[in-house]
Formats: sequence, C-alpha cells, structure tokens
Amino acid sequence: MISDCVVDASVGIKIFVEEPFSDAADRLFDELANNPLARFYVPDLFFVECANIIWKYVRRFQYPPENARQDVADLRALALLTVSTADLIGPALDLAMTCDITTYDASYAALARQLSLPLITADDRLVRKLTGSGVSTILLRDISV
Repeated sequence: MISDCVVDASVGIKIFVEEPFSDAADRLFDELANNPLARFYVPDLFFVECANIIWKYVRRFQYPPENARQDVADLRALALLTVSTADLIGPALDLAMTCDITTYDASYAALARQLSLPLITADDRLVRKLTGSGVSTILLRDISV
C-alpha cells in the first residue's frame, strides 16, 4: 500500500475522466482519502495540467462543461500537498536536459527525487526516460492498493 508519493497529472486526471487504469487511480486516491497518514505531493502545475486535459475532453469529446467545472472544483478539494514549481525549476531543468523529457514532467521527477519518494505515473515513456536518473518511478498499472 502506497501512502507517500508524488503523483503526476496522468494519474490525477483518471479520477475525473474514464481512461485506462482509472480504477487503479480511484483506488490510489481512496488511500489518500481514507488514510490520515497518506501524503500525496504535486508540483503546483498539476492543477493547470489536469484542467487543461479536462478542457481537451470538453473540446474533443463533448464532455459536458458543467462536469468540467465540477471536476475542477473537486480537483481543488483533493488533500494534496503542493510544492511551488519555482522551488523545482533548477533541478527540473537539469533532469529535462539529462533525460530528454519536458520540464513539466521533470518537475514531478525533481519533486520525487527531492522528497525521496516514488513518482507514480501512467506514462510508460516517462518511466523509460527516467531509468538510471535516481528517480524512483511506479507505473499506475503496477500498483496494488
């Protein structure tokens, strides 16, 4: 059971829109809701990234705007511990250049490294790119909560 971790937007979005492994994301976030000792960390860009994905669902898949607004309200209500990207940008840039990943993705990785916690992601490519970087990663599909 995972109680302390960094989660990225590829995981967080799955509790709002139905995607592969949404059930695993639901179980993971149930742990956050039900375990008072659980600590899930995110860089502050997590919220904008999730909102942007929700916006894409509205535009591309006729996702109802009222659902999108409720999802954003629910997203804000999650008991996530937020870290400013201003505090992560230096290490994130280094990881981005070293691992050939975006600075967005590297912000999550830098936070995980800084806190010595695993980064949980649904992004296979990101996990491959971070191999050997010293960042512990867990694919959402491999979690048994």
